[in-house]
Amino acid sequence: MMGGRSENPELWTFLESLHCGEHLSGTVTAIERFGVFVALDDGPDHPVFPGVGFITIPELSWRRIEAASDVVQVGQRVSCEFLQFDTWNLEARLSLRATQPDPFQAFAGSIAVGQKLHGQVTKLVPFGVFVRVADGIEGLVHLRELTWTPAQAPSDVVHVGDEVTVVVTEIDRERRRLVLSRRQASSEHQ
Repeated sequence: MMGGRSENPELWTFLESLHCGEHLSGTVTAIERFGVFVALDDGPDHPVFPGVGFITIPELSWRRIEAASDVVQVGQRVSCEFLQFDTWNLEARLSLRATQPDPFQAFAGSIAVGQKLHGQVTKLVPFGVFVRVADGIEGLVHLRELTWTPAQAPSDVVHVGDEVTVVVTEIDRERRRLVLSRRQASSEHQ
């Protein structure tokens, strides 16, 4: 633990005054493999870290990213939403993605169960494949939904990069999941 209220009274008072959902602005001061430090405009300095604010990698963007530098750069100004006071590290946990519209929700509102979509296979997993059906939007095709004939592995049917036609079988807006079927999109039958 970084220190208690008595060791850093100004920092504790500042962090305790923040409310979940509040918007804070600051400057990106450091990019690490685990997240991004932000020096908040209205906050005091941190005794150890290069900023009182911290954004974890998943909170940087709605899209999957390889590195934090794909989204932000050191010196960049950001406006974030306050998530919580991390009392262990004495920092404000922030979200950049919470300030942006969720592309999945917009996409989910524009499609319907039963609709055919075209996409590209992006990843094979033991239980199926992921297919990108729009920019930043991927859905899962379970192994049993890849083909009418039983397959032992997804690689028996498709490969990463293949273009496929799929049918939307489920849209879970709350969990941000799209379930697809290649089998239902094909003209072959049992």
